[in-house]
Amino acid sequence: MQETSSEKSTSENITRISFGEREYLLLGTAHVSRESVNEVASAIREEAPDRVCIEIDAARHKSLTEKSSWESLNIYRVLKDRKGFLLLGNLVLSSFQRRIGADLGVNPGEEMLAAITVAQELEIPFSLVDRQIHTTLRRAWSKASLWGKNKMLAALLGSVFSREKLSGEEIEALKNQGALDNMMGELADYLPAAKSVLIDERDQYIAGNVFKADGNRLLVVVGAGHVPGIVKWLEKLHAGEQGPDLDDLDTVPPPGRLRKVLPWLLPAVVAGLIGWGFFRSGWDGGLQMLLRWFVINGVLSGIGAIVALAHPVTIIASILGAPFTSMNPTIGVGFVSGALEAVLRKPRVIDFENLQDDILSVRGFYRNRFTRILLVFFFTSLGSAIGTFVALPFLFPGVG
Repeated sequence: MQETSSEKSTSENITRISFGEREYLLLGTAHVSRESVNEVASAIREEAPDRVCIEIDAARHKSLTEKSSWESLNIYRVLKDRKGFLLLGNLVLSSFQRRIGADLGVNPGEEMLAAITVAQELEIPFSLVDRQIHTTLRRAWSKASLWGKNKMLAALLGSVFSREKLSGEEIEALKNQGALDNMMGELADYLPAAKSVLIDERDQYIAGNVFKADGNRLLVVVGAGHVPGIVKWLEKLHAGEQGPDLDDLDTVPPPGRLRKVLPWLLPAVVAGLIGWGFFRSGWDGGLQMLLRWFVINGVLSGIGAIVALAHPVTIIASILGAPFTSMNPTIGVGFVSGALEAVLRKPRVIDFENLQDDILSVRGFYRNRFTRILLVFFFTSLGSAIGTFVALPFLFPGVG
């Protein structure tokens, strides 16, 4: 028998649901709210739950508590493993949250750390129940259409240049169900795939982990936007319905057939067109088409390096390397340019020490050598990708 309570004794943001002897207390927070930090600490002390379940994953917890963890990050390995976009996206999202939190004197995720600290102080067991952030971002990217990926990139870049400020009252209003419904609706309309992965899937994942956690009285500390979805899934689980497949939600879907073929198809088309140019128009015609490919692809990649304020040698390498790497799906110009930039301007200890502060501004992104490498990787890759599609029409004989 389920009982849902609207009691507000500890916090007006606690939703209480009971199933027999088991009770869940879901505390909805705002991730950059000083009031949420205080509410979390008070709720744990006053409610004295059997266990505290916290919306954070082990990797993010480590990054929040171990500042030196950035220093052990191997930028070459990140680029080689094709995680440059993933890391840059993670930093940009962190930047947006930190800028808002800086105005309010609170760091993103501080309420989650407070939950861990108070639970340890009171010797209450706790569980980290969120999915790894890298898995979430990779699933969001893999499930998005080409147009959706472009909108995600635009949103990420826009957040870097955004100077939006929210007052404490506006942050607290985000816990209000009406405001949350509007925000979720806007996200679903703009980026339906991202909303599905960032919100809906994580509701399932968190609810599944909370359901499996030990204890009869569980305090669940999550962002307010997740509370309705988690409640829905807990109701289904206690009703005996099939729960979410956590293993499936923890994996990145393999690329579809088109995504597997496309990286090889484009080089084949380019090579075929250039070969046809030699066959149809002779040596001069073929060389002219080859020159168009090198100039368009190389120049646009070089422009990307210039936008990133790369080292002059990196700019030259981007121009020369892009036409070749575009024909090789196993290596991109971003890896070449990023790795070279890392050699020419090796990140210093101070860059890692200041990373969390430097990502708060566009100037900081460029000043910090670590993030500069990621910008070089991103803009040269973007320039080469644009160059590939711009150059294709000019490869047909008789064009240009």
